[in-house]
Amino acid sequence: MITLEHGNARASIAPLGAEWRSWSVNGRDLLWNGDPAWWSQTAPILFPLVGWSRNGEIRVDGRRITMPVHGFASKSQFTVAEQGPDHVRLALASSAETMAIFPFAFRFAVRYQLGDNALRVELAIENPGERDLPYACGLHPGFRWPFAGGDSTDYAILFEADEDPEVPVIAPGGLFSAKRRKTDLDGRCLRLSPETFAAEALCFLNVRSRSVRFEAPDGSAIAMRTEDFPHYALWSRAGAPLLSIEAWTGHGDPEHFEGDIFDKPSLRRLAPGNAAAHAAVFSLEG
Repeated sequence: MITLEHGNARASIAPLGAEWRSWSVNGRDLLWNGDPAWWSQTAPILFPLVGWSRNGEIRVDGRRITMPVHGFASKSQFTVAEQGPDHVRLALASSAETMAIFPFAFRFAVRYQLGDNALRVELAIENPGERDLPYACGLHPGFRWPFAGGDSTDYAILFEADEDPEVPVIAPGGLFSAKRRKTDLDGRCLRLSPETFAAEALCFLNVRSRSVRFEAPDGSAIAMRTEDFPHYALWSRAGAPLLSIEAWTGHGDPEHFEGDIFDKPSLRRLAPGNAAAHAAVFSLEG
């Protein structure tokens, strides 16, 4: 485990999956603790895909290849490329093993930078190959709910801008159906309760907001501000004392999608020799 320290802030990162495992500010633990009774992960990194693929497979050049949900980065061993007291960069590159299930060359890095009350997470993708690299990436951190005492039903999500209260209905297998349903979102504010996630995750696609706040009844908040993540998702399990606030560049397959990987909706396409970066800053405010 890699420990980062900055003033009264602490964080830990695991080389397996480059996963963020803990975060505290002034002694207050904020990140979900990974209790397997509810969810054994804490903040998995999503790459090279986000969400579920139809029938658990992708199609590349006429081949059908099994692909895990959210890709394989969260189960991959990263190497430490750079490290200091308050920052670390972990790297993963294509190999014979990855090429067997994702036949594209890539270099992928996750960088964490800890501040007084914030943690910045940056995902960097490079294409060292000779053909376009299709990819999606995302952040899936879970936070304690409640994280500042009080009743969980007194917490709320506040978007930076007014958002569409309707979200896609998730079909069997985690796929996105063409149907939509209305949430309890009122303008910018979504009041939270255990029933909020009784049916499924709430996936807000192509949001206007570039930040969102997870607000406690005492006025404090865990905020997420993003750079080049067009989709936000909120997820929990029924009765679980955690809330996942996610940022995605892509999303799961449509319900009846059978196309090639390059035809997958919302997927990015990186030309040979090019690079891309996506980032989010998580901060404790108030």
